[in-house]
Amino acid sequence: MASSEADCRPAPIDHAVDSAFHELCMHAVDYLKSPGKHGVRPVVVLHGEEWQLKQSALRAIVRAVLGGDADDDLSVSRFPGKVAEWRSVRDELLTVSMFASSRVAVVEDADDFITKYRESLEEYADKPSNSSVLVLDAKSWRKNTRLAKKVAASGWEIDCSELSGGQLTKWLIDRAQDEHGKQLARDAAVLMTELVGSSLGLLEQELGKLSAYAGERAQITAEDVRGLVGGWKAETTWVMTNAVRDGQVGVALKCLDQLLTAGEAPQKLLGGLNYVFRKYAQAAERSRSGTPLNIVLKDCGVFPRDMDGAVRYLRRIGRPRAERILSRLVQADADLKGASRTPDRLQMERLLLDLAGTTGGEPAT
Repeated sequence: MASSEADCRPAPIDHAVDSAFHELCMHAVDYLKSPGKHGVRPVVVLHGEEWQLKQSALRAIVRAVLGGDADDDLSVSRFPGKVAEWRSVRDELLTVSMFASSRVAVVEDADDFITKYRESLEEYADKPSNSSVLVLDAKSWRKNTRLAKKVAASGWEIDCSELSGGQLTKWLIDRAQDEHGKQLARDAAVLMTELVGSSLGLLEQELGKLSAYAGERAQITAEDVRGLVGGWKAETTWVMTNAVRDGQVGVALKCLDQLLTAGEAPQKLLGGLNYVFRKYAQAAERSRSGTPLNIVLKDCGVFPRDMDGAVRYLRRIGRPRAERILSRLVQADADLKGASRTPDRLQMERLLLDLAGTTGGEPAT
């Protein structure tokens, strides 16, 4: 719906709205410290490049909206921003479900969507649904626009940009204490960032390993970090594998590019994928008897920390595709050994897309 000429003029911001803008504009790290105290707002913008922070913030928002139904996929709808239409997103936000009192609509890679439907989003921000939450996942966000000011009045802007310097060090120290009950020495935290980089996903994995390594000791030292942390290629492989499982193909392909550019052998990367996805294929086959997925996944060797993601993955791709995982891995192995003339990089890219469930095939059930 087009706005009138008067509506297109910049809207004055009174003192109350301006205060709300500052109060409801926060970094994801601050939001995640205590998401419950912030309540629920009808429009949320997640912007920045740090994928781990975005996913954590989104999970917290969904839990806040759906409560005990936080894992109810029927109440969370995702729209690819490059092709999504505002009409479809709006209808989802305004739909009253007989199964849930609240809904969450997530527009992923929403930069183009925001540009295309700016006026419609402005109108929606003025009168949002009382029972739904719209989440716009964007890389960039201009705070001086009319839309940004309207979102500030009715929603949140959560900054998910990468951490660096002292902020990153503090995040590591706090995370070690809050999640693992360990005191991470400051010099150890600084060393971790030098060895691993600024990726929170990789740093999170290293913290888990270091905590287990420290055992009963309360503190993680720089010496622990020197002895255990490194091997970024192995960690990047696991990030790639988890991204495939979670349907985050952009992240997976980026990791693949980093690994291949660094000289990692495609056959070695396939080994890492085999290690994880063979378990999923075996679990899908065993579940034919009616045994719950979480039980067969455990029997197939899936770690407890990965259980929820594994269950969501198999449900997302559906049984027909899950039962083809093993044959697809066998085919990839043969192709990389010379059965195919396709370049290795392209073979690996196709494999990641197939395993993620984004290529052609029978729809998920």
